Amino acid sequence: MSNFLYYLAAFAVVLGVLIVVHEYGHYRVARLCGVKVLRFSVGFGRPLWQRRFGPDGTEWAIGAFPLGGYVKMLDEREAPVAPEELHRAFNRQSVWRRSAIVAAGPGANFLLALILYWGIFWNGTNELRPIVGTPPAASAAAAAGFVNGERVLRVGDTNVLTWEDVRWLLLQRAVDESSADLEVINQRHEIVVRRLDLSGIRQSGWEGDAFDRLGLTFYRPKVPPVLGKVVGGSVADLAGMRAGDRVEAIDGEPIDHWSQVVGIVRDSAGKALEIDVARGEQQLRLRVTPELHEEKGRRFGRIGVAVKESGLPREELTVRVAHGPVDALGKAARETWDKSVFSLVMLGKMVTGEVSWRNLSGPVTIADYAGQSARLGLEYYLKFMALVSISLGVLNLLPIPILDGGHLMYYVVEIVRGGPVSEKTMEIGQQIGMALLLMLMAFAFYNDINRLVSG
Repeated sequence: MSNFLYYLAAFAVVLGVLIVVHEYGHYRVARLCGVKVLRFSVGFGRPLWQRRFGPDGTEWAIGAFPLGGYVKMLDEREAPVAPEELHRAFNRQSVWRRSAIVAAGPGANFLLALILYWGIFWNGTNELRPIVGTPPAASAAAAAGFVNGERVLRVGDTNVLTWEDVRWLLLQRAVDESSADLEVINQRHEIVVRRLDLSGIRQSGWEGDAFDRLGLTFYRPKVPPVLGKVVGGSVADLAGMRAGDRVEAIDGEPIDHWSQVVGIVRDSAGKALEIDVARGEQQLRLRVTPELHEEKGRRFGRIGVAVKESGLPREELTVRVAHGPVDALGKAARETWDKSVFSLVMLGKMVTGEVSWRNLSGPVTIADYAGQSARLGLEYYLKFMALVSISLGVLNLLPIPILDGGHLMYYVVEIVRGGPVSEKTMEIGQQIGMALLLMLMAFAFYNDINRLVSG
């Protein structure tokens, strides 16, 4: 229950911030254009809270249905307007002012993403170095010849510093290219170029984790099963295990590396294990029962030991990436632009059938990702918020009547033909737009439910 509430709270904060920012963009530009704002609502339906304040006595409200919001402006098409306030009605503004007010909502979402990325890049982030692990047999990475421990230096002509750089560049290339050349340096300090087949991503309709489909995994050293530390008073200590012991077998199963020890112990809470260890010239058989431990909603076994460090030092697996304020702003602008274009391209490919509609996510999936990112830390949570803010901005700019992009489409027609679109046309457009929006929501909810059922 506590885990559900945590994820719900993380989702509510993201949703609340993005809705407020989007609607405040409309509100602020409307005020700058001299338009009177009657209501600023976060959510739809019956108000759960409302107050009037501000120069125009604007009503600020929180609606019962929280998935969205709106800014209601003075408009002759909705209600009679007093003669002295006609100049402040939205419908009386020039097409350029109306366009600016409508575009300000998505614009505010892009601006929020820019600011969040700027702060993250300026503050600096700890990232995984792009060191490749042993790829699964028959995968594209295995066919390309990747070997455990190779570090990626370049993807195409672009230098990379982090694992995330590699992921993003490969995703961008997979949109139009069937392969990518990755320059790597192996553990013998030889530079080699690996040609990675990217076609598997497109063939799957972009479903699932692209890196899993390519077979690219992060470096996992095969650590020998040697104990580096035994916690005093733990079940391992009481059973007689000591630092320096090498685990040879558990319940008769030979042990070659530490990950085997971790896997067996985690799955054996409350079950007695026969552990064969080598201590110098001695061969010992010890009986250990892992204790049940719970952390972040997960239950697993623990005996109170730590591995003796070997392989690459931990600090060589990560890198601190930070930028000055000017460079961070430029990188934030590129990040916002690239992700906006990528989102738009993916939406276009959904329409043409090149990308599966099963990639469309609804509120349940977004809430899950919000909770997961929040657990990883503030940096990951803010990155997630920036990404969703970009997605919201792109979605609202689609030329669908009822969305901001639909209104902008009407204004473009008005500019071209020299007069506004007829009320009848707008009414039909609203009905079509509502139908399309409901269809998108139905797809998103279906995908959410399907993910919950299938796991």
